[in-house]
Amino acid sequence: MPAIRRVEDIEAWKEARVLAVSIYKVTAEGPWSKDFGLKDQIRRASVSIACNIAEGYARETDPEFRRFLAIARGSANEVKTQFYIAADLGYVDEQTFRAAYDKIDKICGMITNFMRYLKG
Repeated sequence: MPAIRRVEDIEAWKEARVLAVSIYKVTAEGPWSKDFGLKDQIRRASVSIACNIAEGYARETDPEFRRFLAIARGSANEVKTQFYIAADLGYVDEQTFRAAYDKIDKICGMITNFMRYLKG
């Protein structure tokens, strides 16, 4: 694994940022744009993924970092659940749902692998 000198070097953080931006875009249009509760919740949860990775990194200890990575993974699963609800409500089509699901799944896997790495 390449050396991590700053939070911007963490691949899971980069992917989480991309996810958050895509969620902001998809929730800005269509029926989802009018569902202020779900829209706000999924936006907050998606931003929380990258933020918790960053906060954990800043703690500078592996146990603290793992704890914040676990919180980030929890937020990712929260976003996944919210996408299921959005799909159930007809806010997103199957292609949009699948793309988001796959991205979230990838981020969860990256976070899990990183947690294992830090545990040693």
